[in-house]
Amino acid sequence: MALKTYKFKAAIEIIEVNPFVFIPGNVLEKLFEQSGKNKGPIRVKGLINNNPYKQTLMKFKGLWRLYINTMMLKDSSKRIGEEIELTIVFDPIKRTIIPNKKFIKALEANIEAKKVFDELPPSRKHEIIRYISSLKRETSIDRNIKKAINFLLGKGRFVGRDNPW
Repeated sequence: MALKTYKFKAAIEIIEVNPFVFIPGNVLEKLFEQSGKNKGPIRVKGLINNNPYKQTLMKFKGLWRLYINTMMLKDSSKRIGEEIELTIVFDPIKRTIIPNKKFIKALEANIEAKKVFDELPPSRKHEIIRYISSLKRETSIDRNIKKAINFLLGKGRFVGRDNPW
């Protein structure tokens, strides 16, 4: 059975440092039906301003949000208030992200950071792994691995968060 794609417009909003859009209630209900759940992360895909994206729909502070990152929409954090056109559909394909080898080596080299990382909730681990794995340039990878290790040690921010706990 083919899944129906839904089209809508929404204004980009921001919570903390994260740009997002709200999904209209009727579309959200259809996504719950398509995914077979209304709790936990829901994989979605579609178009933003006619550009393809894959993302995970998340519930945060009691509300479902589609976070809009710069890979989905250039300068998304500078576009707060802009109305964008989206399509969305449940993505039934499971997504596997292979952790960056340099990040794994950095964790192995720092027992304290590894211990903190291992105790994080799966969603937080995934967030860190996904971010580092999405980087292309070696300089960006190296810089962000250093930031991630410092973050795990309680020294500085990473992925928009003040500390890992």
